[in-house]
Amino acid sequence: MYMVRAKKHLGQHFLTDKNIASKIVESLRPSDRYRKVLEVGPGMGVLTDFLLQKTDYETYLIDLDSESVAYLHTKYPSLGERLINGDFLALDFKALFNEPVGVIGNFPYNISSQILFKVLENRQQIPEVVGMFQKEVAERCTAKAGSKEYGILSVFVQAYYNVEYLFTVKAGVFNPPPKVLSAVIRLSRNATQKLECDEDLFWKVVKAGFNQRRKTLRNALAGLISKEKMGDEPVFELRAERLDVADFIRLTNLVGGSQTK
Repeated sequence: MYMVRAKKHLGQHFLTDKNIASKIVESLRPSDRYRKVLEVGPGMGVLTDFLLQKTDYETYLIDLDSESVAYLHTKYPSLGERLINGDFLALDFKALFNEPVGVIGNFPYNISSQILFKVLENRQQIPEVVGMFQKEVAERCTAKAGSKEYGILSVFVQAYYNVEYLFTVKAGVFNPPPKVLSAVIRLSRNATQKLECDEDLFWKVVKAGFNQRRKTLRNALAGLISKEKMGDEPVFELRAERLDVADFIRLTNLVGGSQTK
């Protein structure tokens, strides 16, 4: 069977270490939360080999690379329509799955943040994600308020998921080796069905706060709330990086309350 060529423009770095692949797959914890798993960017199927051994869920694959898809159709002929040649970022989850689905993958590093925002967009349908990311992105997802890694992605992911940094992966286990370290993280959907604030406004407040992260919130949020209406609330004297999710929810309610007065 021929080899698939890793394509730089797709951000492909194929994992070659089967022990690490097995460890990633074993990090899924479906329980009764989901019965289907979608692997994103399967490449040559190193994760797929282990996923298809599992009987407690049904595995689906999606890959934008038609060469990978052709290879995988040959390698796993029984997959049929569960092997999708398409763009995960454009996937209509509700059309494809009428039930919860876990997501797993050695994710392309050039679109890793976009993948996480796609997960957040479909958070009501995705109870769990286990994935390989660039170490820097994994650290941003798990970062706590006050750290230099903490930012927009940290807040949004942690608002809806419990995030665990599982393990670091060296470059030598990929073909071709990336120029950075990698890391595997697990996102488990928390109990929050809806934040205790206007969620659209929450996203605007978080983005505005971090888009000018060196400024205090009094200045960064000037486009959402007038400085007069901020009053003497001490939170506006802080920078966005000092606030955790609960703080941002309280801040959103302050901003929202001022807009209705």
